[in-house]
Amino acid sequence: MFAIYLKGMALTASLIMAIGAQNAFVLRQGITRRHIFLTALTCSLCDLLLMSAGVAGMGSLLAAAPGLQRWMALAGALFVLWYGAMALRKALHPGTLAPEATQGIANPKAVVLAALGFSLLNPHALLDTIVLVGSVGAQQPAAERPLFLAGAVSFSFIWFFSLALGASKLTPLFKNPTAWRILDVLIAAMMFTIAWGLFRLV
Repeated sequence: MFAIYLKGMALTASLIMAIGAQNAFVLRQGITRRHIFLTALTCSLCDLLLMSAGVAGMGSLLAAAPGLQRWMALAGALFVLWYGAMALRKALHPGTLAPEATQGIANPKAVVLAALGFSLLNPHALLDTIVLVGSVGAQQPAAERPLFLAGAVSFSFIWFFSLALGASKLTPLFKNPTAWRILDVLIAAMMFTIAWGLFRLV
């Protein structure tokens, strides 16, 4: 039975460790040391919800609804494009924004909303959790599905908390404003690339 748990963990690990919009957000919040626990917890709970829905059968419904997928791709592209534009603005004009805006999201409610956006408006995250993890989990014998889901979800918690806490150790490296500008340029480039890929799906 433990092998089923490890199978769920391994599948999540293979999907979640790629640097994407969600991980970039958690990374930035970790470096700024702003609401690290809340950021990681919100992203992890979203994965719990989405993976559970996928294992319960929502993955097959989503895969069979191309119209819904296009609307999700459009919403995700616009959200990611907005975040990328904000990152680019911070890099090019760091003095035009409030201090908390240049250092990370400081308001707890805004942190939760941003984390929800990167988790629920991100077609790549939905594909990974609902369709891929969900479809594999749904193929397991009924008695083993909860254990598979537990393995998949547990690695999500481990990853997001490790990423956020690990990033917080990099804070001293970002005391130099130039380091922030470089990071924001990289994040902006990543977001624009993701947005372009999503727009092509619409």
